[in-house]
Amino acid sequence: MNHLKTMITAITLGALASSSAIGQKGAPRIIKVENPKMTVFLPPASSATGRAVVDLPGGGYSHLATGHEGFDWVPYFNGMGIAYAVVEYSFPNGNKDLPITDALNAMKVMRDSSATWGFDPKDIGIMGSSAGGHLATTVATHADTASRPDFQILFYPVVSMKKGITHGGSRKNLLGENPNESEVLEYSNELKVTKDTPRAIMLLSDDDTAVIPSNSILYYQALHGAGVPASMVIYPTGGHGWGYKKSFAYHDAMLNQLKAWLGGF
Repeated sequence: MNHLKTMITAITLGALASSSAIGQKGAPRIIKVENPKMTVFLPPASSATGRAVVDLPGGGYSHLATGHEGFDWVPYFNGMGIAYAVVEYSFPNGNKDLPITDALNAMKVMRDSSATWGFDPKDIGIMGSSAGGHLATTVATHADTASRPDFQILFYPVVSMKKGITHGGSRKNLLGENPNESEVLEYSNELKVTKDTPRAIMLLSDDDTAVIPSNSILYYQALHGAGVPASMVIYPTGGHGWGYKKSFAYHDAMLNQLKAWLGGF
């Protein structure tokens, strides 16, 4: 894991070198984009809807939960004809711009490659879990039009950097031990919502003590206040970090609710 951490931190999506398509006719096609790592899974052309999702797994800006918050989702999205990309982004290690730049570049690469890879450049969403949700909402609220997603899927996201609301580890790893007030406000993304922020769905548990529901509630209120379509589903139990885990009591309900939301626009 330490080796993986070093490798991911050392390279950025700004130095994209190559891509390749892998797969047999009728099977999901896999595209690997190196430096650092983005893997794009394309559904069979016969079932492709033209939609794509870029995923940012969680991990407190110190590691990446690439299984249940990343690659485990591939069959779900590809099964609905949606292209799906997992970004293994850099950790800050004292430089908050590293993961943000990787996420912005991932969105731009997806949009620039959309014609080649067979999806609509105006139908590319971003998905993030926990700290990956903070990164996703940072892109959604700070990006220019080249990198701004068209919708957001957020699982128990960190949104705010304010003490008492944020996840302490994510804040420390992104902004440092003692960030100045301007940095805290800049990356408290509930404060950065505008009418141009993309629509969102938030899915979380009421008993989450790691990333408290206030993060999602404040973001929902900001989106609603700006006239941006927003949905929020709060499950009574489940805690934090369930992602695609089938052990989550509301797993099937969550998948159905997300599918219904995606089918609504």
